[in-house]
Amino acid sequence: MTDTRNASGFLLKQRAFLKLYMITMTENERLYGLKLLDTLREEFAPIGFKPNHSEVYKALHDLIDDGILKQIRQKKEGMKLQEVVFYRFEDYEAAKRYKKQLKQELDRCQALIQKAIKDNY
Repeated sequence: MTDTRNASGFLLKQRAFLKLYMITMTENERLYGLKLLDTLREEFAPIGFKPNHSEVYKALHDLIDDGILKQIRQKKEGMKLQEVVFYRFEDYEAAKRYKKQLKQELDRCQALIQKAIKDNY
């Protein structure tokens, strides 16, 4: 599994942030790529963050490579040949560990941002 220290520097990097949301959205059964992308864009639009297609899919592929998620191909309802790729947990315990590590990193980032605002504004 990808270590969060490799995913972070001064502040959390976009891919680690997206992976966190992919895990949570899979927990909440928002399970296919385009739906994940649309939901992220909708939820973050008010704060000016618009994740791009390639970063969302790279985050999903990282989670697959890490053994956290797996792809399941299903025929699209009412279509003979069209498939939809859904994401399910391969290793839910690894997903929970990743989220826990990221929570610690997010807390650190939040403290850095709060300090910068307090000290400079």
